[in-house]
Amino acid sequence: MENSVTRSASAARSSFMVMLLLAITMLLMPPLTGASWAQETAPETPPAATTGEDDAPQTEPDDGDTTLPGHSLSEQFRSRKAEAEIPEIQTDLSKLPFPVRKMRELLLEAARSGDIEKLRPYIGEGNDKTILSFGGLEQDPIEFLKDASGDGKGYEILAILIDLLETGFVRVEPDSENELYVWPYFFALPIEKLTPAQSVEMYRVLTYGDYEEMKDFGAYVFYRVGITPQGRWRFFVAGD
Repeated sequence: MENSVTRSASAARSSFMVMLLLAITMLLMPPLTGASWAQETAPETPPAATTGEDDAPQTEPDDGDTTLPGHSLSEQFRSRKAEAEIPEIQTDLSKLPFPVRKMRELLLEAARSGDIEKLRPYIGEGNDKTILSFGGLEQDPIEFLKDASGDGKGYEILAILIDLLETGFVRVEPDSENELYVWPYFFALPIEKLTPAQSVEMYRVLTYGDYEEMKDFGAYVFYRVGITPQGRWRFFVAGD
């Protein structure tokens, strides 16, 4: 009995000593703040994987624009026009190949008659049809010319045709399959660089308002007539 009491007292003393040591240890340790506790307990975040983007050379975005910086399309057009070889201006009709000279005379004869129907035989059909519009033509060609004429009967168009064919002409793309004789000659010239005499001749066809608009565009875009060396009436068009 005495031995049992002795063992119990010894065990109690041991437990008391252990608790005392734990209390002393806790008093000696520095207190943990919330931030310290979070740093101590938060799991380590693995470093982000590198993609090499920071090391890649930086390039400007490509927007696919082929326009020269600071140049509009019309400015580029004027630049190309200025650099192109200007064909010789000709007024001597005897220099025209006979088929071209003959077609010109037939067109003038038809236009001076005042009957626009007389142009029909020279317009042709199918692939040989005279081009009267860049957008294609679905209606009857003579009706189209009447509609394009301010008076509705074709008189204005006939007058324009006469005025064009009485100006000088140019030979474009000579000695090629696309060779043409074109009226008026100022179609092939930088419109803002016409001489005074050429300007007067131009005003037989255009108004000053027309000229100002074309100068802004950079080219003559009113009616012009083209005839092939073989005497085919290739086009009678306005626009571009």
